[in-house]
Amino acid sequence: MSNNIVKPSILPGFMELTPKDQIDFNMMLDTIKKNYEKYGFVPMDTPIMEKTEVLLAKGGGETEKQIYRFTKGDSDISLRFDLTVPFARFVAQNMSSLNFPFRRYQIGKVYRGERNQKGRFREFYQCDIDIIGNGKLSIVNDAEIPAVIYSIFKELGFENFKIRINNRKILNGFFKALGIVDASAVLRSIDKLDKIGEASVKSELLAVLEEEQVSSIMNFIMIAGSNTEVIEALDKLNIQEEEFTQGLNELETVVEYIRAFKVPEKNYMIDLKIARGLDYYTGTVYETILDDYPSIGSVCSGGRYENLAEYYTNQKLPGVGISIGLTRLFYQLREAKLLKSKEKESLCDVIIIPMDGALAYSIDTANKLREAGIVTQVYFEEGKLQKKLNYTNKLGIPYVILIGDEEMQSNILTMKVMSEGQQYKKSVEEAIDLVLANS
Repeated sequence: MSNNIVKPSILPGFMELTPKDQIDFNMMLDTIKKNYEKYGFVPMDTPIMEKTEVLLAKGGGETEKQIYRFTKGDSDISLRFDLTVPFARFVAQNMSSLNFPFRRYQIGKVYRGERNQKGRFREFYQCDIDIIGNGKLSIVNDAEIPAVIYSIFKELGFENFKIRINNRKILNGFFKALGIVDASAVLRSIDKLDKIGEASVKSELLAVLEEEQVSSIMNFIMIAGSNTEVIEALDKLNIQEEEFTQGLNELETVVEYIRAFKVPEKNYMIDLKIARGLDYYTGTVYETILDDYPSIGSVCSGGRYENLAEYYTNQKLPGVGISIGLTRLFYQLREAKLLKSKEKESLCDVIIIPMDGALAYSIDTANKLREAGIVTQVYFEEGKLQKKLNYTNKLGIPYVILIGDEEMQSNILTMKVMSEGQQYKKSVEEAIDLVLANS
């Protein structure tokens, strides 16, 4: 045996799960996928590796510092850092064959060279949906997105969460009315309000604006109340600025149709502090917060953009979308002990334990259970019965079928329900019915 044993370890910033945690992770992923499909989004995927010139078409900056980049032969290659940029490339490349509005979902791993810290990952799953229009896209799509978010988080077991909604045009129009020419720095500061606090945001703004402008901005973004009250308050400001008026009309329409989608009022609210610092967004913006655990931050965010693929085509492609950072969300829910865990180490419903000479009969029985859609394992190893039952218990498998001479002769199985500690005599059909009735 070689003495050159390499210490088993993984790179920092990467998450590796035990089967029990992976089962819980997959349950969350399946819930998200099922809800995306329920609203008519179609699946697609893009390569993990892209040409670097495609990924950096918008220009480098922070992105260039974070991407994993390498060369292979003459190819300059980078790992995708989100799902939106590859999607933009895909739409531009396949525009002639797509049906618009194009509704897609994509769930996949992305890679970022993040600074190594607890809860931040360098490889993580993103779960995205986008609705893309060719030339134009109805504002009602912006109201459907919160319905999808609501459906997902309700099914994940959360009651108290808020989808916070704003419109960038309202903010931009308000800044223009104050005489502020470059709004991007102001938006980035406002977006940090929950992280750094009111005083720090004020001092950041005072570095670039007049005191009177800062005071107006702080008063404006603190406007609160019910959705109707906020819209009325914005209306009463009587701001005669085209972009502001357009944003207010859009916000009013979005709120009206969110009600039509039957999202409860307690689960969404207008929040003028939501800016989404990225220059990318041009209209409606969203952030979703778990009310009882605000320290987790936004668990789902996104918004409206005017032109998805402007770096790859001259065709105007407006869209609206959201992203759930599943790896980070899973990690944080697990750390906060909020995860609705299956507490299972196996996906099996049934384990069959054959006695001497009963192996072929046991395999045949397993085939019948599997044909009925029941996840079944046959235990092939030697050992005492108690050891086999301990194995079953540790994996959390709910049913055991014991098969020996008596069972083979009578065609009646001995079935143990582990949660009750009780044994029953069942035919194969009865055993199938029992498992299916309780699954």
